Amino acid sequence: MEDHTAASGIRVHPAPVLRQYVDSYVGFDLRGLPAGVHCGPPSRALTVVISLSGPLEVAAGVDDGSPVARFGSVAGGLMCRSVAIHHDGRQRGVQVSLTPLGARAVYGMPAVELAHRLVPLDELLGALAAELVDRLRSATTWAARFTVLDELLLRVVGRGDCGDRSRRLRPEVAEAWRRLVAARGCVQVGALAAELGWSRRYFTERFRGEMGLSPKTFARVLRFEHAHELAAARDPLPWGDVAAVSGYADQAHLVRDWREFTGRSPTAWRRGEVLLAAR
Repeated sequence: MEDHTAASGIRVHPAPVLRQYVDSYVGFDLRGLPAGVHCGPPSRALTVVISLSGPLEVAAGVDDGSPVARFGSVAGGLMCRSVAIHHDGRQRGVQVSLTPLGARAVYGMPAVELAHRLVPLDELLGALAAELVDRLRSATTWAARFTVLDELLLRVVGRGDCGDRSRRLRPEVAEAWRRLVAARGCVQVGALAAELGWSRRYFTERFRGEMGLSPKTFARVLRFEHAHELAAARDPLPWGDVAAVSGYADQAHLVRDWREFTGRSPTAWRRGEVLLAAR
């Protein structure tokens, strides 16, 4: 079970008590592929990537001249565009997907403070980040690594005072996030605001003030995330069907969003995405 590529990966859920904070863990092992650039797409999650091999070389945009930075482990907030992950054909590590509530519980800050940013993990977790990396690299199986993640995240979540306002997410915003995610972005923002008892403007301000993205933009990210999952499947649907299933008005609508979120057309993305060829 140890010989996997990043294209398939090993995805698991965290311990039940962590699931309001952590969506999933993914272990990946990319090897024997040509050097290239992986397009890390925007999603509903705040992502942490911890390398188990060499440093990660990451740029905040794809094919747009963004400078490449090197990280041993990196945390990112919600994004409106893909990040470019440069690799030499081998990369091994763990990805942790945090919910917005997880941003407060793990980092002690709202998701907005990390929106559109890539930050070294040790800037957020201090000595705990170094311990986490050391223990993950010392573990010899994926199961052991996921256990390490559970243990250390339970520790950091538990050290916070449950009554601390900095670690609480306003209930209406949390409910809006849940509804948007459940509907994969196919929700009318005005109708959702009305159900919460807020004006659309006030709802947008509150949501953006917590997440860093407006509810409309977050809904677009969710639709794109769904389309990306369909397009990255082993037997992908035709692009027109991907657009229809993921809630786009038509294929042209999908293409516009795909270009905005990845910097590439869907066809160019599929042709250039090394990990798709690795499956």
